[in-house]
Amino acid sequence: MSCWDTIADYALRSQGIGERLLPRTDFTLCQQFTLIGSGMIWNIYFGFLALVSGFVLATGVAVAKAHHQVWLRKPAEWFIFIFRGSPLFIQFFFAYFLFQSLKSGYPFFGAFTSAWLGALLVLFLNTAAYSAEIFYGALMSVPKGDVEAADAYGMSGWPRFRRVIWPTMLRLAWPAYTNEAIFLFHATTLVFFSGFPASQQRGDALYYASYFADKTFNPFIPYPILAFYFILLTLSIIGLFGMVNRKLNHHLPKDRRAKIRLRVNLIR
Repeated sequence: MSCWDTIADYALRSQGIGERLLPRTDFTLCQQFTLIGSGMIWNIYFGFLALVSGFVLATGVAVAKAHHQVWLRKPAEWFIFIFRGSPLFIQFFFAYFLFQSLKSGYPFFGAFTSAWLGALLVLFLNTAAYSAEIFYGALMSVPKGDVEAADAYGMSGWPRFRRVIWPTMLRLAWPAYTNEAIFLFHATTLVFFSGFPASQQRGDALYYASYFADKTFNPFIPYPILAFYFILLTLSIIGLFGMVNRKLNHHLPKDRRAKIRLRVNLIR
């Protein structure tokens, strides 16, 4: 079988398209690159949807935490504390068994026991909590002069937040938020190693890398391939978020523009 045939058979296998059986013998480099790359589709799916939806929730939670009303501030504080204070791996296990328990009495929760929805919900809430703390810190750092200038122009309420406070908050938070986005995509590798099963061996990139490492007894080929894919993904995120960062800071002198720096999270 040529490499092109391998790509045609396995490029979309993680989505249930193509060859159903995984290779059993004669594992080639092309097979490993193709199948691990196929699994990356799941990692991108989890990371992209959790990031987009989590951004919206994080903004609301950050505003609620900064609010003077206790009934808004306290739930936001506890939400952030719970999801930042517990390991993501434990959150996956807890959510899966919770949905399994609820499924027996409420069939609606049956879909949440599947990784495509249940694990996505966990990642969504987790990244929303971390991002909310980042946005809250930026919200508290918005210069008072900007707010006073908006007041002087007669802005108040939603117009002031949308045109003055929110853009400034994003500008201040964006470098740290970029690192959160990178770590979120890295954290997607935990999905199929938590309670959520891989249906019909359709796992993510780490699932296939582990499969080849187990079958060949050689982890020094599949895991570097996996790292290569994630490095490419990280560079793509840095490039995309860098363009947004330049857009947010285009009105500032070059020496005052915040630069994106990758900071590795050693523990989550």
